[in-house]
Amino acid sequence: MEPTQQRQDSIIKVAVASFIGTAIEWYDFFLYGTAAALVFNRLFFPSLDPLAGTMAAFGTFAVGFVARPLGGVVFGHYGDKLGRKAMLSATLMLMGLATFAVGLLPTYDTLGIWAPALLVLLRLVQGFGLGGEWGGAVLMAVEHAPPNRRGFYGSWPQMGAPAGMLLATAVFSVFSRLSEAQFLAWGWRIPFLLSSVLIGMGVFIRLRVAESPVFQHRKPEAEAPRIPVLDALRTYPKQILLAMGARFAENGFFYIITTFVLSYGTERLGLPRSTFLNGVLIAMSVHLVAIPAFGAASDRFGRRPVYLAGAVGCGLMAFPFFWLIDTKETGLIWLAICLGIVAHAAMYGPQASFFSELFGTRVRYSGASLGYQLASVFAGGLSPVVATALLARSGGQAWPVSLYMVVLAVITLVSVWLSAETFREELTEAPASASSGEGALSEPSSRSPSPVPPR
Repeated sequence: MEPTQQRQDSIIKVAVASFIGTAIEWYDFFLYGTAAALVFNRLFFPSLDPLAGTMAAFGTFAVGFVARPLGGVVFGHYGDKLGRKAMLSATLMLMGLATFAVGLLPTYDTLGIWAPALLVLLRLVQGFGLGGEWGGAVLMAVEHAPPNRRGFYGSWPQMGAPAGMLLATAVFSVFSRLSEAQFLAWGWRIPFLLSSVLIGMGVFIRLRVAESPVFQHRKPEAEAPRIPVLDALRTYPKQILLAMGARFAENGFFYIITTFVLSYGTERLGLPRSTFLNGVLIAMSVHLVAIPAFGAASDRFGRRPVYLAGAVGCGLMAFPFFWLIDTKETGLIWLAICLGIVAHAAMYGPQASFFSELFGTRVRYSGASLGYQLASVFAGGLSPVVATALLARSGGQAWPVSLYMVVLAVITLVSVWLSAETFREELTEAPASASSGEGALSEPSSRSPSPVPPR
């Protein structure tokens, strides 16, 4: 087999493995979000009124995001020292065990206050595992990819998010057809217990891929520092902050249109949960196609233009999204969710390559994970809680939530505008955008960019 063909086979194998493993991890994580929106308020917080119970359930959902930066730091530390591959099976196992345990957890009626306490603990474990997962998965894909295709192949693990949500929503939708009593008694548990089968498949697949060539071929003098996360904070502080800002619209908007909308539609508008679960299913199918399309577009036009277009789209959709939802027309509800998800994909598609290219090889796992996961605490983790609180204070009016979405979009627009363009950068020990210690806000490097091979 020719070397070129071998390299092509290798990146396809890695991309598929990253996609499948990440899809399983996101299945576990999103399954919790769906249950938090639909059943956890009644099963674990029955003593609270419906709105307070929903906020409490979304509060446990947010806890998982708090643990994600810690997972990014710990797994990033060992990923920069020992390699990307070694961390991926560990994070997958951790997520799977926590998700399976949620399916076995007694409810408030059985354990009292210990039930929500254990739920929070398991959610912390989920968040910890997912915090380490993202960095390893995207670096395996991006660092294996040809220089002119990093955006496209980097989008494959990103596709795991809609695939995982598609699977989680589909499975949950099947069991939600049970009677209310059956669903609350045992039906909601089955999707969590099914995770054990998926985890075994994912670990098997991930053990069969090769380590990142960029990590293997790093210079001897560029070995990872003693504490990579501290070195990343010292060397790339502005890149980390700008990566965080770039995630606000992407992360916050996503959980409003896929998680908060479930409770808004069922409790505020009185519509059947199947209307929104089916809408999310359709949107995730669109997402699966849109993510690699925008990833490929970023290889041609650059990461920043594509990402900025997505942030603008999110801001423009903030008010029309709820106008369409409030019509209570099924087709318009589905249209709102799909339009929102396309705008999200314009950011999510190029995100893996964009963030990876901001950091040098020796601390890339730690730096990219830190910027990505810290933002999730303040954006995605809090957005359903903030949206629910705004809805309560406004007497059920959605316009404050729309304003909140606009604020998220503005933060992302400013952050991406101030970031350096990276799509022509080589994956070296110190990317040109970080030269002279000035980070992403420095003047462009005077060296000529490496040419992008013709497609």
